[in-house]
Amino acid sequence: MILAVDIGNTNIVIGCFDENEILFVERLSTNRSSTEMEYTIMIKNILELNGLTAESISGGIISSVVPPLTNTVHDAMRRLGCLQILVVGPGIKTGLKIMLDNPSQLGSDRVADAVAAINYYPAPLILIDMGTATTISVIDSDKSFLGGMIIPGVRVSLESLCGNTSQLPRISLTPPPSVIGTNTIDCMKSGILNATAAGIEGAAERIEEELGKSCTIVATGGLASAVIPFCRRKIIIDDTLLLKGLRIIYEKNHR
Repeated sequence: MILAVDIGNTNIVIGCFDENEILFVERLSTNRSSTEMEYTIMIKNILELNGLTAESISGGIISSVVPPLTNTVHDAMRRLGCLQILVVGPGIKTGLKIMLDNPSQLGSDRVADAVAAINYYPAPLILIDMGTATTISVIDSDKSFLGGMIIPGVRVSLESLCGNTSQLPRISLTPPPSVIGTNTIDCMKSGILNATAAGIEGAAERIEEELGKSCTIVATGGLASAVIPFCRRKIIIDDTLLLKGLRIIYEKNHR
């Protein structure tokens, strides 16, 4: 069994694979001040809560957009007995053709998303990863990564709105009763959910217009399930896309 760990700005997502089967997915809050020992204890507790022991884990793979935590989590996994740990970055085999001006600038999370997508879904593809930032990635018919967009995330936008206004409260992302809000909270909910959904659809339409082809659209990330149901076109939600990509990359480098 292997551990797949995605270190994001808001959450650390941990999944465990037994060959192709995913046994569990858990989330931790990203805390840059936590020590190696603290992460060791947290990961050990997650394994035990899911009926596993550290001895059953043979290896692991990490994608990270928080460089100060990469080594901390890596060393915590090694302390638990993971002997073969990969960190997605330069020199790792992915099978992905990256057509960016500077391929090394592509985040490891977007690499993992793309690797999974080209293995599970028909190209061309538009990938939407909704985390702290919302990233949109475009893969053409030849399964080459062309580029995409980076947009402020849903919660970042909400925090900015609440933090810079005196009378707007912090809200949950539960659905509003209608598009036209009749009170402040419903207006905010409708605005963030409907406007974000409309923006995603609009971006997808413009990308397809530029490509000259219709695309398979796949959404992932912690906020996808809150926003994508408000979209009016078919968008596949795959909550484990990134973790599946990490598993594929691990296998490519350990055959």
